[in-house]
Amino acid sequence: MNTDTSDQTDAKLREILENARVIAVVGWSDKEDRPSHETANYLRKQGYRVIPVNPRLAGKTWDGEPIYGCVTDVPEKIDIVDVFRRADMTPHHATKAVEAGAGTFWLQLGIKNDKAGRIATDGGLNFVEDRCTHLEHLRLIKGYAFPAPP
Repeated sequence: MNTDTSDQTDAKLREILENARVIAVVGWSDKEDRPSHETANYLRKQGYRVIPVNPRLAGKTWDGEPIYGCVTDVPEKIDIVDVFRRADMTPHHATKAVEAGAGTFWLQLGIKNDKAGRIATDGGLNFVEDRCTHLEHLRLIKGYAFPAPP
C-alpha cells in the first residue's frame, strides 16, 4: 500500500523527474546486465547526475563517478534516492535518505514497504514505491505510450 498516493500521480511523478538533477542509486551493481546498472546508465544519458551507492563497492569509481557506501556519505544534495534493495531493507535506507536531506525516496518496481514510506514522508520526503524511474521517465518525460502501473 502506498503511504501517500499523491506522490504517485502522473503530475507528481513528472514534477519529481523534471526537477531532479542528482539521483543516488542505492543497490547499484557493477554488473551491466542488472536493472540497477541499466537504469543508472539510462538516467545518466538523460542528463541526470547519477551517484552509485553500494557498500561493497565503496571507494571505487564507475566511469569516473565515485561509488559511496551510503547516501549519507554523498557530499552533495540528492534529489532522488532510487532504491534497488529488498523491501525489508528499505526502512533503513529511508532513514538514511531523510538524514541526507534528499527530496524523494523512490522504491523500484516490485518494491513496497509501508514503514519505509512512513519514515520518508514523516521526514518530509516525497515517497514513490513500486515504480521504475527508467520506465516512468520514458512514459512521462519522453512520451512513450504504454500504460501506467495500477
